[in-house]
Amino acid sequence: MRMLSVSALFLAIASAFLLYSLNYESRLLEAKVQAQEQFAESVRGDIAVLKAERAHLARPERIEPLARAQGLKPLDERQVVTLPLATNPVATGSVDRR
Repeated sequence: MRMLSVSALFLAIASAFLLYSLNYESRLLEAKVQAQEQFAESVRGDIAVLKAERAHLARPERIEPLARAQGLKPLDERQVVTLPLATNPVATGSVDRR
């Protein structure tokens, strides 16, 4: 009976240490996950700011005066070339089959 009590006490103490270590590890993992979530949220905010800045900088009414200051001007209709549609050589049978 005494041996049973000693072994039960040993198992109880070992279980307590095991549960404590599992609880400690889970709290550490939870803290790491929260830190990563906060970092991801701050990065999302940074991305939103950068997208807004890019949209502001790419506005045509902002770019046009800068382009004109560099000597650029809108396309003239003489600068636009329309190419005829190329025919498919396979469909016309003009492929050289040697």
